[in-house]
Amino acid sequence: MKTYSVEIFENISPFVSATLSQTFTEGLKERIRTQSKLSQVNQDGDAIFSGVITNYAITPAAVEAGTDMAALNRLSITVKVKYVNRKDETGESDFEESFTQFKEFRGQVNSQEMTLNQEIVKMLTEDVFNRAFNNW
Repeated sequence: MKTYSVEIFENISPFVSATLSQTFTEGLKERIRTQSKLSQVNQDGDAIFSGVITNYAITPAAVEAGTDMAALNRLSITVKVKYVNRKDETGESDFEESFTQFKEFRGQVNSQEMTLNQEIVKMLTEDVFNRAFNNW
């Protein structure tokens, strides 16, 4: 295996973050580029990653004592990834799987959203990378 390609991961979740699609797609490309010796190609790589962002949700994680206000919120992102290893004729290393990660935060998400997204994308791309290349 010498090359890889990453297709754009469209955000199809009910709640959309404007930059998440690009942030995840570029994050996955960078993760593979910096942690493997594979060369990136625009399409038809030996390893092909594609998929969609299926969930982007903010939920209360803890309630403040004596109120019904959230003391702690959780931002969760789920991405469904399809991986095809074109060099594996058996198809045994191919997968289609969902990955979810989250970060908890205090206060409003607006001021923290970009940072939270970057932290969660970093965890998600690590999970995807490890799943795809754990047998190397």
